[in-house]
Formats: sequence, C-alpha cells, structure tokens
Amino acid sequence: MADQKQPPPDYGAGQPGYPPPGQPGYPPPGQPGYPPPGQPGYPPPGQPGYPPPGQPGYPPPGQPGAPPGYGYPSPAAPGGVQAPPGVPGQQQATQWMARPETIPGCPPGLEYLTQIDQLLVHQQIELLEVFVNWETSNRYAIKNSVGQQVFFAAEESDTCHRQCCGPGRGFIMHITDNTGNEVIRVNREFKCCAGCNWCAGSDCCAMVVTIEAPPGNHIGTVKQAASFLAPKYQIMDASDNVIFCVEGPVCMCQGPCCTQDMDFNVTSPDGQHQVGKISKQWSGMVREYFTAADNFGITFPMDLDVKMKACMVGALFLIDFMYFENKNNNNNSY
Repeated sequence: MADQKQPPPDYGAGQPGYPPPGQPGYPPPGQPGYPPPGQPGYPPPGQPGYPPPGQPGYPPPGQPGAPPGYGYPSPAAPGGVQAPPGVPGQQQATQWMARPETIPGCPPGLEYLTQIDQLLVHQQIELLEVFVNWETSNRYAIKNSVGQQVFFAAEESDTCHRQCCGPGRGFIMHITDNTGNEVIRVNREFKCCAGCNWCAGSDCCAMVVTIEAPPGNHIGTVKQAASFLAPKYQIMDASDNVIFCVEGPVCMCQGPCCTQDMDFNVTSPDGQHQVGKISKQWSGMVREYFTAADNFGITFPMDLDVKMKACMVGALFLIDFMYFENKNNNNNSY
C-alpha cells in the first residue's frame, strides 16, 4: 500500500490549499489547527467558522479579532462591559468616561464634573417623531470633549402634555451615570402662561427648573428673568442666592435656514464677567429640517463648584424646551 502523503510542515490556516473557515476540513474553534485571533485564517466576526461568544477561540475584549466596540463600558452589560454585537438585549457599543474616585463633600456621581470644563449634549433622534409627527420623550447623551459619554438624560412627562402643550409641558429629566444610577434630577412644573420675557418677572409666569443631586437633595434653581428683548435667566444656589446670570441672543434664529450657533452667555450677577457659555450648535441641514433633535455645548471653569456645573446642565434643558422644542408638533416656538 502506498504511503499516505503528509502535508508540508507549514501547512495550516491561511496557507495555500487549507480549507476556508466553515468548510469541510476546517477545524472547530479550540481544536488543533484552529488559528488564534488576529492570525491569518482566523474568520472575521459574523462569518462562518467564527466562534460564538464564550466558546473556545472567541477573542477577549479589545484583542485582535474581537468585534468592533467589544470591551467598551456600557450600563447595559454586567460589570459595565459592552457585550459583542449580536448578543440579544445588548445596546450598541458606547465608550463611557471612567468614574473618578469618591470625593468628600461632592454629591455622588458628580465626581465626573471635577475633571471637565466642557460638556456636549446630543439629543437622540426618535423615528416616531420623524415619520408620524408624534412627540416622544426626549433623550440625550451627555459627553465630554473627547467624545466619552459622561451621563445619559431621559425625560419623564405626561403623554397628553407632550402632544398638546409642546415645549410648555412639565417634565422630570432623569440624568444617570454609566452604572444606571440617577445622579441629577431636573424638575419643571407645567405653567400654561409661561414663556413671555415681558411677564417673567411674575413668579406665576416665569419658567423655573429645580436641580437635585442626588435626587431629593436640592442644590439649585434656574429661573427665567424679566427682560425686554434678549432672554435672561438666573442660576441660584440651594439658598436662592443668585450665583450666575444667563443672557441669550436678541434674535433667536431657528430652523434649517439658521446655520450658526446661538450662544447663551453665563456671567457674574452684575454681568461684568463671563464665566461660561451654553451654545445651541448647528446640527446640519438634514437633521435640522427633518427632526427636532438638537446639539448643545456647555463650557465652564474647571474649578467651578460641581453643583453649579450641574445647575448649568439644568439651565440647558430649560433653554432647549423653551426655544428649540417643537410646539404642538410644529415649528413654532415662544
């Protein structure tokens, strides 16, 4: 009997004549001859021969051959680690900012704010609003300057108020960290006569939000102030002392034809010193025309009290609802 021909010494995955992944003769994951992740012959994610999660041969997070995004932190996965794409019940990969160590005297969850001087707030596009003009609860991703997510904000409001009252509706904005813990809560009561700059000097008509961090611990208030043309607000601490004033532009350009950012300057109470800025950022023609989703930016001093930084976030949401949220599902606003 003729001797069986032996394969050459370098015969293996990725070599000429070796069967492709998923074909007869290709070894199963974890068996001799199966290539390690990232090596020639290792099948790409989702292709035949690629091992399922948790099985031998499946690459660890962040290693060659791992699915894109696998290994990023996410509140949806156990331990804050994003599961690979295709695993039921998991969200798309999101890179979260690492939580700093606990700081004495700092409200839990606001430690993030000690390390940043800028926040980017991106409202998420809701397909129901785009296609059927049905006002849904707003949701926002709050990120640092390098794109890492710091917080997630979700609106709680009455369905009827959203459809009938538009931006005048009352709401509770729940702001959570990457573990899903609520660290900031922004409350606004419904006021049917609110919105006019002229009558904002009256407590019954002025738009107001209160800020709690953590929920149940009042740290400040943002109140609309009376003004002739430009919108104005006061940011107050827990004792109702005015810490900052916010003034917006006289001309509130809105809609897809407005291609410039709109700045709301944050100043000292006397208006002499600018300490920060809240900006409504141009989102692009398609996004501005077809959706009500907005982009904002906040800048503040790095050493500013984290409670006041949280109050500036509350001021952003009040400004968004007053000037950039659809009213009665159309493009009119206050």
